[in-house]
This record gives sequence, C-alpha cells and structure tokens, in this order.
Amino acid sequence: MAGQAARPKPAPPVPASTAPAVADTTNPLARPLKPMTAFVMSLAVPGWAQARLDRKLTGAIFISLEGAALGMTMKTAREISYLTRVAADTARLTGKRRQRQDWLIFLGFNHLFAGVEGFVATHLHEFPRDVSFRVVPAPGGGVLAVASVPFPFR
Repeated sequence: MAGQAARPKPAPPVPASTAPAVADTTNPLARPLKPMTAFVMSLAVPGWAQARLDRKLTGAIFISLEGAALGMTMKTAREISYLTRVAADTARLTGKRRQRQDWLIFLGFNHLFAGVEGFVATHLHEFPRDVSFRVVPAPGGGVLAVASVPFPFR
C-alpha cells in the first residue's frame, strides 16, 4: 500500500435543500412569480408585476394612470406656488391644495390596486384562457349572457 498513489476523496453530494432552484420551463402553467412578490413589485412600481406576468395592457393602464397622476400633482404644485406668490385669494389657494391632495390620494390607490391586481393575477395564472363570456341580442328582444367553460375529458 505504500507504493500506491493517494486517491482524492470524492466530493460529498449536495443536499437538495441547498441546490440552486431551477425554474420549471417545461410546464406552461407554472407561476412565474410568487403572489406576495408580485404584490410588492406592483406596489413599488405600478405595472411591473403585470409586465412580468405578460399582462401588457393591464400594466400599460397602471403606468398611464401613474404618469397622469404624477403630471397633475406637479402641475397643481406649480399652481399652488404661483398663487402663493401672486394672489391673495385664499379660497382659490385652498381649492388647489385640496386638488393636490386628491391627486396624491389617487397615486396611493393606483399603487395599492396595481399591487392587488398583481397578487390576484398570479393566483389566476393557471386559469384556462379558453373561458369566454359574451352578451348577445336575444331573438324577440332583450339580451342573452353566454358563458363557455371547457371541460377536458380524458
């Protein structure tokens, strides 16, 4: 045994709990985000989680509302600054301050609703896209509501 070269010891196996997580790309219904992650992402930046969930229209709506509200908040702040320098009309100044407060509250609700929508969208990610709902005119007047939900039989 003295003449044999020392063999290196094999590396110990890596436990499954410490192995790096790999996204399941084979399952098209796998959730791309965790619900709370989506909530926090869209709470921070409205539309972010929607973009990650491939809900581009919903994300664009939240981003557009954010931009409009920020623009109106800045416009109202400039008007308040102008009114405090030039006019002594306190009623108009009070109205502008309320308007700025309304836009700030709207911003907060936009963030909250975007977060909640991202949270719900991750839960409904596995919901089949074949579900449809239509309202059609009924013969003889009125309207009919038609829902279609596929049930695969195997």
